[in-house]
Amino acid sequence: MEQLRAALADRYDIERELGRGGMAIVYLATDRKHQRRVAIKVVQPGLGVELGAELLLAEIQIVARLSHPNIVPVYDSGEANGTLFFVMPFVEGESLRHRLTRERQLPLDEALHIARGVAAGLAYAHARGIVHRDIKPENVMLASGEPMVADFGIAAVMREVGGGISSDLIVGTPAYMSPEQCDADALVDGRSDLYSLGCTLYEMLAGSPPFPGPSALAITASKLADPVPKVSRLRETVPPGVEHVLERCLAKSPADRFATAHELARALAAAASAGVAAPEAADPRSIAVLPFANVGGDPENEFLSDGLSEELTHALGRVDGLRVVARTSAFAFKGWSGDVREIGRRLGVGAVLEGSVRRAGKHLRVVTQLVDVAKGFQLWSERYDKTAEDVFAVQDDIAHAVVDALRPALLGAAVPRFEAAGTSYEAYEAYLRGRHAWNRRSEEGLREAMAHFERSAVADPHYALAHAGLADSCTTLGIYGIMPPAELAPRAQAAAERAVALGPALAEARTALAAALAIFRWDWQDADREFRHAIALNPQYTTALHWRAINCLAPQGRLKEARADLERALVLDPLSASAKVSRALISYFERDHDRALAECDEVLGLEPRFGMARYFGGLALAALGRDVEAQGAFREAMTLVGRTAEITSALAWSLALAGEEDQARGLLADLAGRTARGYVSPVMLAQVHLGLGEHDRALELLEHATTLRAVELIWLKARPTYDVLRGNPRFEAVLRSVFP
Repeated sequence: MEQLRAALADRYDIERELGRGGMAIVYLATDRKHQRRVAIKVVQPGLGVELGAELLLAEIQIVARLSHPNIVPVYDSGEANGTLFFVMPFVEGESLRHRLTRERQLPLDEALHIARGVAAGLAYAHARGIVHRDIKPENVMLASGEPMVADFGIAAVMREVGGGISSDLIVGTPAYMSPEQCDADALVDGRSDLYSLGCTLYEMLAGSPPFPGPSALAITASKLADPVPKVSRLRETVPPGVEHVLERCLAKSPADRFATAHELARALAAAASAGVAAPEAADPRSIAVLPFANVGGDPENEFLSDGLSEELTHALGRVDGLRVVARTSAFAFKGWSGDVREIGRRLGVGAVLEGSVRRAGKHLRVVTQLVDVAKGFQLWSERYDKTAEDVFAVQDDIAHAVVDALRPALLGAAVPRFEAAGTSYEAYEAYLRGRHAWNRRSEEGLREAMAHFERSAVADPHYALAHAGLADSCTTLGIYGIMPPAELAPRAQAAAERAVALGPALAEARTALAAALAIFRWDWQDADREFRHAIALNPQYTTALHWRAINCLAPQGRLKEARADLERALVLDPLSASAKVSRALISYFERDHDRALAECDEVLGLEPRFGMARYFGGLALAALGRDVEAQGAFREAMTLVGRTAEITSALAWSLALAGEEDQARGLLADLAGRTARGYVSPVMLAQVHLGLGEHDRALELLEHATTLRAVELIWLKARPTYDVLRGNPRFEAVLRSVFP
């Protein structure tokens, strides 16, 4: 060490040895020029001789170009008195090996998180022709819980056309080496790293590598001849999806493994997401209200059958101790003709309420039945022949009957009063029509909803839910960038405040006010207070949980809290494509792009025509550098959602980044032309200029957007798109205007 200290004295103050292995010795030092702590890795003389100093230094120079949050970067390299060395930052934290020595097995979610991070770093390196060849717990550093792959300094560069290398030198650690690494003549490519990562994940879950042995020879023989032992035999709580990922990683033939680290990262993300929101077993204190059938099929009456189901869902959701599946998941079974027991299994509920509504003029017939899904028999049924004005009494009777039927499990819970019961049928019908239109979430539907809610409020100015619905419509139009904030903000604020004044104990009213405060006023503290008040009033109101996560917490960068709220919402609404795609957006904000992509794929498996999943998937693909796929996703989103300004801007931005300047400018001209016909947020134009490298013009547009209080500004802090501007004084001033 003294010789090394003397040789590097002009640049580094070497303090002490940190550790050593078969390939290198690591020292803690201080970079004298930059006054930062670093780790200096000195290659063992034998390894340097076998690889060749010139080759090794050339490879280190290539590795030094790697810049990824899951890779420990290389600051410097060289040769001192015949000794090869390279310099890395000193990572505050510990290695995965130290963590495993202390705990042996890690929690499933943490193990998957670490493996995803390593896979993301490997995907980045493999795309640049670099294979690590020695992935193991010792080479994974944990900095504040985030994994960083170390020791890329001895990585090999893939030179051959097939992407492999051949070397007489076997580099690696026997317990984690792939079978092909054991053969000095075999080609080694990125799939070898995936095998090693599989061994590492296996150890995080089981407490030992898949092929332990007393010697390197014994480990190698077992690895080549024996089947992979199932991790679930050592830890039975490991789910089948994770077991399947491990089996593919640890396949003996590279052709049977994941083709790329990107593919592995997506599989790990899917395994992490699978089953999170679904209840483990049917709880007798749980129920799903299926959409009532519209007998007669007149589309004009669809609002009533859907509305009755939704209102019963809200009312039962306020019964203490009763878990009620949210509207979105229950409505996924609209028109279902199969066995209700299958619905109960998929939603994890003990009972299902189903029924039908027939309306003829003022006459109303409602038929309902409550089914025990475990046993398949009827708990209660009833038929109501009433006038339309009696709908409140019908809803009240049904809710009481449901609670009475479930009484043994609910221990005497009371049924709250229907909020609509104090209004006129005219106001109530207009409100139901408004919610029916609002649930479509299209521009046409939202404008139609506003008109219905306004009619409801005129029919009964004291009807709080009508005012809350009007505020929700204005806020949603603002989020979608359909109308200018100057037109929407005062209407949303006034309607929400009126709703709270009339119904201070209504979760719907508090949520409407909270959303308006966040989206239009950027009053984050008051918005959060109102959201929390709404959730306290009705913990099962999933709109409050969802909107707090995506419209209040995520914009502020409070991503862990946002994910927690979304997971709570998904317990109540396990089939909600909207909540699931919002979860993917949180992953995108966290820069976990492989996970975001896997979560978008999960949504598309549920609803193949859900355009926003294509759009958010495109953002993740763009962040991963997969430009052509991203552009395809954006174009497909356009066919599903329409040529919205948001998706058009994203496509133009992606084309600009890929060097397709003419196409990007064509779309930019299209967006600019739309401003003469209607509202287009300046933020959408700024994004395209950003892709074109025209940062000053992008900043001008963002500054103009602050004067308009453009809604899209609230996501600037979280979106990776704007990372290139962070630190720019003008950009930071824009952020301060949104987040004072």
